[in-house]
Amino acid sequence: MTEQDLTQQDVVEKLRNTKLAMLTTALPDGTLLSHPMSIQGVSEDVDVWFFLALDGGQADALRGDPHVNLAVAEAGSWLSVAGRARLVEDRALIEQLWTESAREYFPQGAEDPNLGLLQLSGDSAQFWGMPGGKVAGLAQILKARVTGDQPPGGTATTDL
Repeated sequence: MTEQDLTQQDVVEKLRNTKLAMLTTALPDGTLLSHPMSIQGVSEDVDVWFFLALDGGQADALRGDPHVNLAVAEAGSWLSVAGRARLVEDRALIEQLWTESAREYFPQGAEDPNLGLLQLSGDSAQFWGMPGGKVAGLAQILKARVTGDQPPGGTATTDL
């Protein structure tokens, strides 16, 4: 896979087909901390939306350093998106993106005053994958091990 193989639309589609992601933020001392997050929406411009607690440690870390990385994985492929995050307190947008599955974390619902949005604006993305998905990829890796050949698949990077 070459850099030209990964487009912004590819990134958008992969993110829209993913529900859970790992979001990595940096603490003031430089320590990296990753959190599982549920994706609430993805725009054509690769803005990825998440709910978060405005008084939580993750929000505090983002106020100190907005640089983040988002990682998603599915059968046979992995996507990493580097970007910047900002906290958004738009009640209308919170209502629009609200899902009942978020009530587990925000029992007061979309009206919870501590509920905010994290908007990740992607700067670049890197994709790694195997043709044919997980099962075909595993078979190709095993074949390469036996024959001594390089397994298919590869990586691609694009600016967003």
